[in-house]
Amino acid sequence: MLSWGLLDGALGDHMRRREFIALIGSAVASWPQGARAQSNEPMRRVGILLRGETSEGMVQAQERVLREELAKRGWIAGSNVRFDVRYSADSPDLIRANADELVGLGPDVIAASSYPGARAVLQRTRTIPVVFINVGDPVAGGLVQNIPQPEGNATGITSLFRSLGSKWLELLKEAAPSTARVALVFAPEKVNEQYFAVINAAAETMALKTIRMPYGDVAELERAIDAFAAEPNGALLMVPPPPSAAETELINRLAVKHKLPTVYSSPYHVAKGGMMSYGSPLVESYRLAAAYVDRLLRGAKISELPVHFPTKVELTINLKTFKAIGLTPAGTFLMLADQVLE
Repeated sequence: MLSWGLLDGALGDHMRRREFIALIGSAVASWPQGARAQSNEPMRRVGILLRGETSEGMVQAQERVLREELAKRGWIAGSNVRFDVRYSADSPDLIRANADELVGLGPDVIAASSYPGARAVLQRTRTIPVVFINVGDPVAGGLVQNIPQPEGNATGITSLFRSLGSKWLELLKEAAPSTARVALVFAPEKVNEQYFAVINAAAETMALKTIRMPYGDVAELERAIDAFAAEPNGALLMVPPPPSAAETELINRLAVKHKLPTVYSSPYHVAKGGMMSYGSPLVESYRLAAAYVDRLLRGAKISELPVHFPTKVELTINLKTFKAIGLTPAGTFLMLADQVLE
């Protein structure tokens, strides 16, 4: 903070003026980089393709984190960057339409969340840099071939390893030892197929029977869960990407009704009543993605930005749902949890 007393001494006007200018110059030089105006630079454009509805809390949090992290790096909406945001509403047709529109706008970078969103964008451009977010295994999904040095126009942040498929089964069996049948719940047009081989191999080792449960809409999903619950000792495993908000509400309601243990890949769905989840924090991926978008806007090449895998996975459990399903988690199981919702 400047001291105006320095200007009131016996120094002459010339010395006071020089000292004042020097102090101001020092203060400006110490400002954080993000606070400096970039008025001489052209307006940049960033396309953002999000999975879900604008009204969903998780989607709002993802967009907010992405914008806030970019603002910290000096990218201020309306000042030096324009954000073109599109929401897919979990509709394959809308994902394709939004991808067409965003690519047509010619942005400097496109951030695309979910595997279907990233794939749709990459099917439409091989020149615009794309930062994908939460896409499962990007190599198995065909988004990149080289993890440490991506060779095309895409890199980003993946949310899960295929190997987690076996961990989901282990957690179900530990939480509900009587589990003998596991329904693999997924939407065919969006599912990351690479998880099935790992899940099925683990199920064979654990003597569990897996049953694929594809669905097209909530009505079909409800019928499938009701039919599955007709036999005992069942559980539900939601194969990524996670279901929509409406689908999650239905799954959690039917799981309690039929006493079916459930496991998700995202803690968001546990907060909405799911029994447990095991995976990386989804919003954290958007913080990392913002750093990649920033670097691309400043001239970095895709090949300089290796695909980032999660460094942390979390077990989240919902005690209220455990009790509603008729289960009591063991003390050792509770000790494993990173988050316990009550």
